[in-house]
Amino acid sequence: MKGPDHIPFDFDVSAYPPLPKLKGLLVTGTDTDVGKTLIAGAIARNLRHSGRSVEVFKPAATGCPRRREGLVSEDAEFLAACADSRRMLSDIAPVRYVRAVAPNVAASLSGEKVDLPTIFSAYERLAGAAEVVIVEGVGGLLCPISDDFWVIHFARLIDLAVVIVARANLGTINHTLLTLHAARSAGLNLAGVVINRFREEGLGPNDEPIGDDERMAMLTNPEQIARCGKIKVLARVPLDPETSVPQARIGEAVQMAIDGVNWMRLIGS
Repeated sequence: MKGPDHIPFDFDVSAYPPLPKLKGLLVTGTDTDVGKTLIAGAIARNLRHSGRSVEVFKPAATGCPRRREGLVSEDAEFLAACADSRRMLSDIAPVRYVRAVAPNVAASLSGEKVDLPTIFSAYERLAGAAEVVIVEGVGGLLCPISDDFWVIHFARLIDLAVVIVARANLGTINHTLLTLHAARSAGLNLAGVVINRFREEGLGPNDEPIGDDERMAMLTNPEQIARCGKIKVLARVPLDPETSVPQARIGEAVQMAIDGVNWMRLIGS
């Protein structure tokens, strides 16, 4: 007999206020540090260069440095630069914490509670601000923003098509399929997967050769993800030394890979 520990997640959002239905994409990842910020920024830049007005949003940010104006999200700075947004950084990333941990943990360490109404209000103010909005999640879909409100709950509320950013190396099949399963369990609309830091030439970050097995995994992972996950791999974005999120710089190879996708078709306009 199944006990209470076997009750499945239902990702119920009925207790939260409805949020405006905007046009755009939610960029999430299979894990932290997979390059969500870079991919979200490159998509925003692509849309802006195609003549669309673009806004960006990140519900919560951690690992934020403290400056004269307070805590600043460097991810928000990068996204704003890519979208050419004039909105205040505190509107782009409305909840910010010093410690680079999950938002609910960072809030607890600061002696605070996560201010969900501030997140919701900031998102509501995006209505009418631009033709499309690119939202970057925090960690993966099951990363808790507050104890009971996770990224996947926010994804359900905003109801944007989801782009999943995945690693290129060994282990990414499992991480990506788990993320796809969670997204589908929550009824999210999946736009596709972007493989980031792909190294087809078989070289590592510092041009050191990678092993034959690692290279074979990297070369075959996209097809495995597409087949097993029944999902489209939208782009294989190369590892590009010309790219720097802290310096708000996107390398030509990265942008070219992102520009090969018809993002407005995925958005539905």
